[in-house]
Amino acid sequence: MSDEELEKFKEKKTRELLKNVLSKGPSDSMDANVLEANERNFNRILTENARLVVDFWAHWCMPCKMIEPIIYELAEAYAGRVRFARLNVDSNPEIAARFDVMSIPTLIMFENAVEIDRIVGALPKEFIERRIMKAFRF
Repeated sequence: MSDEELEKFKEKKTRELLKNVLSKGPSDSMDANVLEANERNFNRILTENARLVVDFWAHWCMPCKMIEPIIYELAEAYAGRVRFARLNVDSNPEIAARFDVMSIPTLIMFENAVEIDRIVGALPKEFIERRIMKAFRF
């Protein structure tokens, strides 16, 4: 796939995600498969989950809202194999700084509390899923 084709694909998926996000209300995305991480529980979540994907996000971030449904879908699809958590960077700036999160959304994949991969930006579900599968060797 050429760079131009990839860009067109990303633009198409971004439009689809945006349409999906704007059609949902805030309660539509709540799911028990995704943990809400914060400064009080982050270290426990990190150490208690052998395979963990953390979504660093903020309320005002439209790309974060675009990938939010993807996080919940993947959490359901990988339940029992990978745990997912979301961390609001505005409410938890120390943790974001600890992991050098400079742009959001940022997804960091941890295995046994060690960062093994990261994705920055709103990318299509297929791309994110491939990276998760590669990182955790599925």
